[in-house]
Amino acid sequence: QVQLVESGGGLVQAGGSLRLSCAASGRTFSSYAMGWFRQAPGKERKFVATISSSSYSRYYSDSVKGRFTISRDNAKNTVYLQMNSLKPEDTAVYYCAAAIRPYESDDYKLYAYWGQGTQVTVSS
Repeated sequence: QVQLVESGGGLVQAGGSLRLSCAASGRTFSSYAMGWFRQAPGKERKFVATISSSSYSRYYSDSVKGRFTISRDNAKNTVYLQMNSLKPEDTAVYYCAAAIRPYESDDYKLYAYWGQGTQVTVSS
């Protein structure tokens, strides 16, 4: 079992930055690819970013590419999402997730463990 706890969400003005963190329990964190997803009110959960278990590979949705950066620290069992140049359309609940495989993916069905989510609100 893996438990994930997100933090770092909040209210920020457009153009601002936030850094989300996701702390994982368990000794197998370094074996899992990690991902960030988000869900706006009344909309489906969407992929944001993913990173392989070794940090060798990562990729992003087109909507955040160039503005967001995913990273991880396997020694701390933590994955991060640095969000810059935030826009009102980035407003959503952000979830981190762990896939039981080392390779990154944008397919939410491959993620077995999910955090409870953290709210990000970007005002215009």
